[in-house]
Amino acid sequence: MNEQIKNYGFYAATGIVIVFLIVIYLLTMAPTIVEIDSGELTTVQMTLGVAHPTGYPLFSMIGFLYSKLPLPFPPAYKMNLLAASWCAFGAGFFVVISRMLFRNLDLFSPVKKQNGYERVRPKRKKQKEVVTKNGMQVETKVPMTRATVLLSSAAGALMMGVSKTFWEQSISVEVYSLHIFLILTVIWALLRAYIISKRFPGKSINAWLIAAAALAFSFSNHMSTLFILPAAAYLFFSCFGFNKPAFILIGKMLAVFVPILILLYSYLPIRGMANPVLNWSNPVNMEQIIRHVSGWQYRTWLFSSFDAAEKQFSHFTDNFLYEYNISTVFFVIGLIFLLIRARKLFIFFFIAFAFCILYSINYDIKDIDTYFLLAYISMGFFAAFGIAQVFGLLHDQKTQYGLGLTIAAIFICVQIYFTAGKVDAHDVYTFEDYTISALQSAGKDAIILSYQWDYLIAPSYYVQNVLHIRPDVKVIDKELLRRSWYFNQMKTNFADIIFPVQPTIDSFLVALKPFEEQKLFDANLLEHHYRALMSGLIGKNIETHPVYIGIELAENEMKRGELTLPEGYTIIPDLFYYRVVKEREYTSAADPNFKIRFPKEQGEYTELIHKITSAMLIRRSIYEIENGKIDRARLYVTKLKQDFPDVELPKEIARFIAK
Repeated sequence: MNEQIKNYGFYAATGIVIVFLIVIYLLTMAPTIVEIDSGELTTVQMTLGVAHPTGYPLFSMIGFLYSKLPLPFPPAYKMNLLAASWCAFGAGFFVVISRMLFRNLDLFSPVKKQNGYERVRPKRKKQKEVVTKNGMQVETKVPMTRATVLLSSAAGALMMGVSKTFWEQSISVEVYSLHIFLILTVIWALLRAYIISKRFPGKSINAWLIAAAALAFSFSNHMSTLFILPAAAYLFFSCFGFNKPAFILIGKMLAVFVPILILLYSYLPIRGMANPVLNWSNPVNMEQIIRHVSGWQYRTWLFSSFDAAEKQFSHFTDNFLYEYNISTVFFVIGLIFLLIRARKLFIFFFIAFAFCILYSINYDIKDIDTYFLLAYISMGFFAAFGIAQVFGLLHDQKTQYGLGLTIAAIFICVQIYFTAGKVDAHDVYTFEDYTISALQSAGKDAIILSYQWDYLIAPSYYVQNVLHIRPDVKVIDKELLRRSWYFNQMKTNFADIIFPVQPTIDSFLVALKPFEEQKLFDANLLEHHYRALMSGLIGKNIETHPVYIGIELAENEMKRGELTLPEGYTIIPDLFYYRVVKEREYTSAADPNFKIRFPKEQGEYTELIHKITSAMLIRRSIYEIENGKIDRARLYVTKLKQDFPDVELPKEIARFIAK
């Protein structure tokens, strides 16, 4: 009963960490979808679709079940709340892991003999550390108190929870929020298995089988779980060595790991055969499943060049101090402490930290920060032990709870102050507003050809299939047209525009097949059919569907001659994109009645939307003036003045500004 009462402090600390972080996350959480994959992943969860590689089946299934809860929130907000919860509960789990490590720290450092003295680490922190010589006690000292362990575990969890990249995963739907929780589960299972192996060797098999199951669940969410494998191997072989019983146990672990992984990934072909609205890769046979799960289409970005790795490593080092900022000092102290006191634990977290960085820097993508999450989580554990060393200087328990708590609170508050502005998305409505406005401005049954994935195409999945706004509009991703599976998804969602151009699609798919099978292919022939496909989608549907192309296509592919229009057609500026029309024919556009809310602190993508929207209003105004539609021009100019007062207007339309 006494031990149970003492445990209440840790239960309370864990609960406080979770509640505190939930509050912080709610204050900074996006109210709806944000940039990049948010719209796609929200839609996948709510419609039980197949997400982009590597598929994320566990993320999709849990999200779908959660989406059925009758919570009184808009769909995107409800799903963002799940992301925030995963991060908060992950930080709470950090407290549990830290406590376990503090209570078993002796197991990660061998018994040392120096000058005839033998130092025996205590098995529990309530015991004293005893130093003996020739069987006689010569020294005792009190190790870390319960107050130290409690405060250090909670403070380390909070510092990790408000580190920049960790915090960013809580503000909107992303697979990395669940990954955080699962990778911490894996760390707990591995360290627990190691501890049981040392304390109760005969009872360790089940613990390692649980670790194998944890790895399987984590891999079924995100393949970057592989970053923990070298550290896991170190722990395992430091327990059992390289011998026959060790490899027999590995076989048993694989017998648990593989079936769980196969069972969870069977979601992909099951849902693929159901043809959901989002069916990336259409993984209905073994070849397509392997491509999808392995991330085949991203292979060109992995280990691409030394220069790319150098660039990503520079990004990591430049960003390093911004993760924990002032609290980085505890990371350094903890690293040194574990190196001296618990070397095996130091090696475990250092391998996880180093391998995560060394592998991730070879992935040449723009949004690389999330791939460093394991490194930042490892920093959190180092920081917890660093905090413990600082608290250990305060010998009195009351002082630890008073002054120690004050010191920790100051550091955490300073960290929050410097990080909050970098992650805050509480007023980001821009991507939903922009997508709704763009879709609403298009004509009935329109076709939009674009590759604005990050701020139009991905959000359109959510707007059209979850909010059910303008589902009649056909949004086509020009880049995904290069993939054979995309035509299956197009047939599911808008077969009417595919049918007229089917012969062209068939020719393109024949040329594409050897490329996707990684055989010799004719690049010129493939590009010829691809261009014919884009032009055919426009030409074969222009008489029955309004056709629009993104500003990026007009300014790039059209100027380079990669996209050609049917003879007798041209493009004119519409409200958010260009419209394909007959030459010398005036075509009206929708009134600029849209409302796009921009956040107080704009990021790269909101600034881009600001730039595109204002630029198209200017071009539309000029088009109206050139066609003698002065009243119409004033409508667009007035909108510019009201919503984009910081944009400098060209001289040819300045005189039409509404008085």
